[in-house]
Amino acid sequence: MTERCAWVATKEPLYMEYHDNEWGVPVYDDRLLFEMLCLEGAQAGLSWWTILQKRENYRKAFDHFEAEKIVHYTEEKLQSLREETGIVRNKLKIQSVVTNAKSFLRIQKEYGSFSNYIWSFVDNKPIVNHWKTVKEVPVSTEISDYMSKRLKKDGFKFVGGTICYSYMQAVGMVNDHTLECFCHPSHVKVKK
Repeated sequence: MTERCAWVATKEPLYMEYHDNEWGVPVYDDRLLFEMLCLEGAQAGLSWWTILQKRENYRKAFDHFEAEKIVHYTEEKLQSLREETGIVRNKLKIQSVVTNAKSFLRIQKEYGSFSNYIWSFVDNKPIVNHWKTVKEVPVSTEISDYMSKRLKKDGFKFVGGTICYSYMQAVGMVNDHTLECFCHPSHVKVKK
């Protein structure tokens, strides 16, 4: 039987697929990094499972997280999003995607890519932890708290320290798969 992190206490294929193939895997694609930042912000006060189930709805509703399109959203578009039953219809969270798109595009220009900016918080290489149990995994760290402060200073919304740490886990800046999990690097076979 395949051992997974204890937080995957389900047989839901979508959840297992996310754990097995995305969580903790380094992401360098700007569009996907932006998508995950928006989804993590949408998760605030909710469970990741709630957002994961709505992910495709979010992609459709927000033009597949193309920041160049999002920055031009009109009040009519925002109103239609607030009426969209397939996403979390929180006015502030919806508005934050537009705000974050503007900041994202500014960061891209300044740093050459959003990836360059966001990965600089971990010196451009993933932090691999060696937790025995999920109880050891922190909800935030000095790095995520610092990232939160910088993102807020750079105009981003819904980017508290805990959200930033979840984001770091989601995009592989931190690998928090527990030691018994088959996704932990100590179990991954290197291909020759």
